[in-house]
Amino acid sequence: MAADRMRAGVLLLAAAALLLTACGRPPSPAQPAAAPPGASSGPPWSPSSPSSPPADPAGPDALKPCELLSAIDRSTAGLTSLGQEKTIGTSRACDWTEAGTFGVTVTLAGDAPLASLQIDKGTGKRVTVGRHQGFRVSDRGAGDGTCAVLLGIGRAGSVQVDVTNSGFTDTPLACRRADTVARLIEPKLP
Repeated sequence: MAADRMRAGVLLLAAAALLLTACGRPPSPAQPAAAPPGASSGPPWSPSSPSSPPADPAGPDALKPCELLSAIDRSTAGLTSLGQEKTIGTSRACDWTEAGTFGVTVTLAGDAPLASLQIDKGTGKRVTVGRHQGFRVSDRGAGDGTCAVLLGIGRAGSVQVDVTNSGFTDTPLACRRADTVARLIEPKLP
């Protein structure tokens, strides 16, 4: 049982790291991300300004990732355990793991607006969840049982819902699970 938990934890961490690396990282300075059609090509502040963007009081910093899913929400999403707080890079996150089934990670990035994230056009699809614009990212051709929903929040932040199925199979199921979690947390986002 401990070995199964450890294996599930390692698989979940590896998948989350892969998704964050592949689809949710801010672009390097030498490689600017393309802005989505209809969106501003840059941040909401002047890129020539030496100061950082103004603080967004209703942004992701006001949220606690493990509090985004209530007990009823967790039940709706098929989760029976409480989330575990963690940090991914500089972002706050929460992991929920259903041993032998799947895992969910919700990551709040206060310094990564949706337009700044590198989304592979072959794996990213535009979505709207409630009043938030975003992307669903999965590689259905790879069939690796992983899927992410990324939503823009506030002026300079984003939230990422990553789902990884145990055994890395059934990508459509992983996307249904990611969509469900995104719909459950969306009303709580600024």
